[in-house]
Amino acid sequence: MTEASQDPKQPRNLARQGGVVASMTLVSRITGLVRDVFLSYLLGASQFADMFFVAFRIPNFFRRLFAEGAFSQAFVPVLMRYRDQGQAELMNFLAPLSGIFSLGLCIVVILGMVFADGLTFLFAPGFAETPGRLEATADLVFITFPYLGFISLTAYAGALLNAHDRFAVPAITPVLLNFALIGATLVAIAGWSDRSQIEILAWGVLVAGVVQLLFQVPSVARLGLLAKPTIDTKHEGVRRVGKLLIPAVLAGSVGQINALINTVLASMLMTGSVSWLYYADRLLELPVGLVAIALGTVLLPHLSRMAADKDEQAFRDTLSWGIGLGLMLGLPAAVALFVLADGLIATVFMSIAGGAMTVPDARMAGLALEMFALALPGFVLVRILAPAFYAHEDTQKPFKYASYSVVANLIVSLSTFQWFGHVGLAWATAIAAWVNVLGLYFGLTHSGRYRVDIKMLKPAGRAVLAASLLAVGLHFAVGDLPWLHMPELQRVVWMAGICVVGFGGYFLVLFILGFRFQDLNHYSSQSVE
Repeated sequence: MTEASQDPKQPRNLARQGGVVASMTLVSRITGLVRDVFLSYLLGASQFADMFFVAFRIPNFFRRLFAEGAFSQAFVPVLMRYRDQGQAELMNFLAPLSGIFSLGLCIVVILGMVFADGLTFLFAPGFAETPGRLEATADLVFITFPYLGFISLTAYAGALLNAHDRFAVPAITPVLLNFALIGATLVAIAGWSDRSQIEILAWGVLVAGVVQLLFQVPSVARLGLLAKPTIDTKHEGVRRVGKLLIPAVLAGSVGQINALINTVLASMLMTGSVSWLYYADRLLELPVGLVAIALGTVLLPHLSRMAADKDEQAFRDTLSWGIGLGLMLGLPAAVALFVLADGLIATVFMSIAGGAMTVPDARMAGLALEMFALALPGFVLVRILAPAFYAHEDTQKPFKYASYSVVANLIVSLSTFQWFGHVGLAWATAIAAWVNVLGLYFGLTHSGRYRVDIKMLKPAGRAVLAASLLAVGLHFAVGDLPWLHMPELQRVVWMAGICVVGFGGYFLVLFILGFRFQDLNHYSSQSVE
């Protein structure tokens, strides 16, 4: 009997599963920061950094657009139905889906490599103003684009594992990307190859895609889920996924659409703008990964089970639990990113990385991070609210609300970037995130699937009060510290101390307000029949 065919009757502790994803994601994000420290040391915020980050962002954009965003949201709810029908029906569904998905990826990868020049111009039209810059970036895209195929199959394997309550392996897999790029950076620094430094990094991206896929294959095999790919477009499950996929492309990946808009406009600004946004976004990704992605990852399969079983009360309770916990963890992180923006950028990319990052670069990235901090709670709530629609196989409404978000981002970006530069683009990201949140929430209330209740308001109220006190405390304690001009070791010591004391104080306030760690526990009453 394979693991997949076992009958899991025990309750599922969402907090424990979320903790597994968060802990693995923490390792991934920490190694990601180490990776970016190496990249910062090597490239700083130079035009070469801008070129590499564009070449890296293009395949990642399509990965998040199709594999992690749309495909997962359309695939998992349908997968849960076939899983409950037994192993034979599940494999009959996975075989044609695997074949069609793989074939589609091959076509997309080939087209991306053939039209690398056009893709590069689409993402960074401003590069055309400097002779040779656009062409050199397109050469990098030609190398990095096959990464899309490997990492999309990795995301597919990860969705299979998550649907079977195996969260650790998919969550830890991105660490391999970080190790690959760190290794490529060391090769570039040491001069062990005759290729240019950014070309070495581009090959490191491709190697990372292969390694990540190979890492997940054994886990999928142990579950007995390695189906032999076939091509059958008439299978009911495949057709259902295809029907859900098109509107989910935008709904599940609105952040990437907005990031594309920002990258295009940033390429038209002064040199370094793309890199300033990138470095700020890397610090934003740490709490997004630990809170938003972790919660969204574990909520989708559980909410899908509850929707299939028509257990509306458990569905609402689980969603309230997710919102309350998301705000409790996301709000203090947003406060820290905003108040300590300059200090965090300087500590990570100047004190630790050293190298090519300058004081003006750190200040510019810090300004972007302040705006991204305003978006963080919105990103968390989107990751929690959107699965409530996908669990009911509803991708149309999230598509509509995501469209509003993209329009808002475009309007604010075009209205501000010429006057406020990259900071206006970061501000537009924050506005867009909250537009998406409002759309999702009002859509849920209108459909009768959810409404704010005391189970959400109680932890959320505590979090707002404690986060407000944290903001006041940090402002008066460190508001005048000259982060950008401190000696490097002193900056690191100060930042470490402030983070420990600040977050310790935050949770102390929560404790005084009545919060206990056992309040985090949430058990799903669902079992597979």
